[in-house]
Amino acid sequence: MLTEIEKKIIASIQVDMEITERPYVAIAKKLGITEAELLERLKDLSRRGVIRRFGATLRHQRAGFNANAMVAWKVDENRIQEVGQKMATFDQVSHCYQRNPTADWPYNLYTMVHADSEQACQETARKMSRATSVQDYTLLFSREELKKTSMVYFPSDE
Repeated sequence: MLTEIEKKIIASIQVDMEITERPYVAIAKKLGITEAELLERLKDLSRRGVIRRFGATLRHQRAGFNANAMVAWKVDENRIQEVGQKMATFDQVSHCYQRNPTADWPYNLYTMVHADSEQACQETARKMSRATSVQDYTLLFSREELKKTSMVYFPSDE
């Protein structure tokens, strides 16, 4: 269970943060706690596994990653863990998920591949296929970004 202050702390860091020398000072002030208390509570939330990681969001197109593809893989169920772990080691892969297949869609493992071109995405998928001996896959290229936001788990009061 999370305390009310922990929920407020999470709400305060799941939105854009100011780029300053000490961004946590302003957050702590809004929460009515000290910067030291905020940092200690963040460390505790991290130790407890509530917060998995802190990160920056890259505008991938501006950084030269002009193509991305969701690669859907049909993997023997008894190999999912092994194959998923191996695919997750590829630097071009940002996400790797197991999902339930359906009668009309037999794919059960998904990787998001990022590269500078569609051809580079295809080559990465071929390398992943060779590395895992999984040959049944399809690439679904992104065509237009209709929405992209981070999930807000605890809306702030503001």
